[in-house]
Amino acid sequence: MKKTFMPSLLAGCSMLLMTSATLTAADGSEEVAQKAAEAWLLLTDQGKFEESWKAAAEVFQKSVTKEQWEKALAMAREPLGDLISRELKSAEATDTLLGAPEGDYVVLQFTTSFANKKEAVETVTPMLGEDGKWRVSGYFIK
Repeated sequence: MKKTFMPSLLAGCSMLLMTSATLTAADGSEEVAQKAAEAWLLLTDQGKFEESWKAAAEVFQKSVTKEQWEKALAMAREPLGDLISRELKSAEATDTLLGAPEGDYVVLQFTTSFANKKEAVETVTPMLGEDGKWRVSGYFIK
């Protein structure tokens, strides 16, 4: 059985190690955050790694350079092959993530299938920016 893992850089910048269960997002924000995350995931699915970095939250961009992100994501995603399916498994609003600044986050988990990995779990964490837009602040896949 082939085991796929994320480079430690990607895992380290994901800021998804542990979450607090404090719910803070306003009604409907989980759905808006999910749409932002899905649009961002589409960039990664299409191999547009530079664009996904540019579309990410500022805290994400400060934690990993564009070049580091492109390399880490290529190493993690390309071996998985094409996306087959992705379904939302859970969504949890929180204002606290271990190792991350306080803010409004939604931790989304997707059950995902790729051509070369039939069962994966993607965790995507959009955060609400000061401009009122949701942008991905963390991504982890296992």
